[in-house]
Amino acid sequence: MLIESYSFGRMVIAGEEYRDDLMIFGREVSSDWVRKRGHQLHPEDLTWITRKDPDLLIVGTGSSGRMTVSDESRSFLEDQDIDLWIGNTDEASEYYNVKFEEEGEERIAGAFHLTC
Repeated sequence: MLIESYSFGRMVIAGEEYRDDLMIFGREVSSDWVRKRGHQLHPEDLTWITRKDPDLLIVGTGSSGRMTVSDESRSFLEDQDIDLWIGNTDEASEYYNVKFEEEGEERIAGAFHLTC
């Protein structure tokens, strides 16, 4: 599923509008994604994604990049053989679409903070 649009606090995926942080894999969207420590991403926040076993996780850190990815998360993903790409959510949503079309839906996952 491609991301049709992103603006602060709003993402449209396959015609469906989302207003909460979310994760995407294949044709599934997990909305209402809440991280254990707010604006910091930790391994326990990635359970839904890691169960899917993607090759690449694209993380959107918000419109201004406020969300950070902990060193523990980076190491955890490396141990799981999942590549990581991090950028603000505008850049990340565009990159997600490019990689989705290049690699296919069963290889790419996304985790997106939609606000700050």
